[in-house]
Amino acid sequence: MILRLRMLSDENDNFVRDFEVHHETTLLQLHNFIIESIGYDDCMASFYSTDQNWAPLQEFSLMDLGDEQFEGAPIAMDKITIAELVVAERTKLIYQFDMLTDRAFYLEVVATSEPNPELEYPRVSFENARVPDQYDPDAVPADDGSIFDEMMDEFGEFDGDDNYDDEY
Repeated sequence: MILRLRMLSDENDNFVRDFEVHHETTLLQLHNFIIESIGYDDCMASFYSTDQNWAPLQEFSLMDLGDEQFEGAPIAMDKITIAELVVAERTKLIYQFDMLTDRAFYLEVVATSEPNPELEYPRVSFENARVPDQYDPDAVPADDGSIFDEMMDEFGEFDGDDNYDDEY
């Protein structure tokens, strides 16, 4: 099964990436794909499973801390697949890529499908707006890549008819 994950950022409301990944992809493989696809330098990162209100439940860390016997201790990313976390569409994950300043992306399963034999997975299936700068959260303008603004640009040359009188 292929899962479509939509990734959003709270730093740029226009930023969207849709990833299609095989359900047996480990979180470590997903981490590596995200870093490569958005052009970030490799970094310490964690995934968090969440409830429907984005409250973190369980941490999945890049490093194996060896404390899995303790409830709530981080689990290594390479030891868990996406299929083990996904219970239904709309399953949510937080991908924290900057531990010091608490910066993160928000991922949600938005669709499932059968694999297309003509495509390679994982893959980026949709993207909008520039990726927030890895080191400077203020580097990307808030209005960068607005889909609404792009659509409205098509109507920019419509001036209307100044001779139109709406009174009878």
